[in-house]
Amino acid sequence: MSTIPKSTFLFLKSLKKNNNRDWMQENKKEYLANEKLLKQFYTSIESNLNKIDEISKVKVFRINRDLRFSKDKTPYNVHRSVNFARVGAHRRGSYYLRLESGNSMMAGGFFSPESSDLLRIRKEFEMDSSEIRDILKQKKFKKAFGGFNQESTVKTAPRNFNKEDPNIDLIKLKSYFVVHPFTDAEVFSEDFLENVTTHFLLLRPYFDYMSEVLTTDLNGVSLL
Repeated sequence: MSTIPKSTFLFLKSLKKNNNRDWMQENKKEYLANEKLLKQFYTSIESNLNKIDEISKVKVFRINRDLRFSKDKTPYNVHRSVNFARVGAHRRGSYYLRLESGNSMMAGGFFSPESSDLLRIRKEFEMDSSEIRDILKQKKFKKAFGGFNQESTVKTAPRNFNKEDPNIDLIKLKSYFVVHPFTDAEVFSEDFLENVTTHFLLLRPYFDYMSEVLTTDLNGVSLL
């Protein structure tokens, strides 16, 4: 399956207006029909990714929201999202796709990495940022993503790092991922599958570099 049915967004728009369990129960048949079509599309993405990479797991995020720590008690997400994890400890990074009317996107990288990975990344950039900067300034990569998402940073510098370090712009980030938005027209176009795959492919040099960083120490010795 290479296209997204418009019924998917029509359902999500209705859900946004009627975000309650009674409405969902009344429209469960439509929800399940859309989920079946979406999973077929995800399978097509996985097939394409396996031509350029190796995927170990496809995680379709639940439509039910986790309400434990949220002031917003509406029970359902009004978007659908999926993550494609890479095979093996030597392949780091994962591919992400979010579908929502007016807010669709693909993303990839390292969102809130665990503390040991975060420290390793920061130490690498402190020591030498030339490789990552070369990747970030590649013409196609820069056009597609701009650069790392800047939503989460420390105010000045992480503990034991110098705020005057020339690479502090990279070191102070808490996550290292990139995002590319899609319009609704792009989502429903016949070449959306190809469009998504093309943008995922642009992540490979970044993933390959970060995989090397996160599987070695600062002396380049393998940790695996």
